[in-house]
Amino acid sequence: MTTSSRVILLLSGPNLNLLGEREPEIYGTTTLADLVELATKTAAEHDYEVEHVQSNHEGDLVDAVHGARGRCAAIVINAGAFTHYSFALADALATFGGVKVELHLSNPEAREHWRHDSVISPYMTATMAGFGAGGYRLAVEGAVAKLEERA
Repeated sequence: MTTSSRVILLLSGPNLNLLGEREPEIYGTTTLADLVELATKTAAEHDYEVEHVQSNHEGDLVDAVHGARGRCAAIVINAGAFTHYSFALADALATFGGVKVELHLSNPEAREHWRHDSVISPYMTATMAGFGAGGYRLAVEGAVAKLEERA
């Protein structure tokens, strides 16, 4: 897919709206709004803009991926629990031809066994995990680097 778009879609899955108060020993005290601001600032440093969608509903995220097709250059997604079982989201991501970065605040491999498998990983360009809030900056920078490789 070729696009001249300068838009990176940032997707946030279920329960991420509770960041800052939900299990701060694992996810830290940074809020989702703070993370979106960090991603937006990082993208702007590379002349990209960020659109953000957060939903606790699988279909909303699927619809957002569909809407990004042919319109956005990249998707950075923290799918939350959908990472581990949403084949619908995986199928949607498979249809997106741009750069796709899977993002996790914590390291799923160092956590509960059920978090070790990602059904979306086979469709992703790269994965960023375990860097906490800084992972949002790194994921956007990684997406931009991959986009520049494709240019």
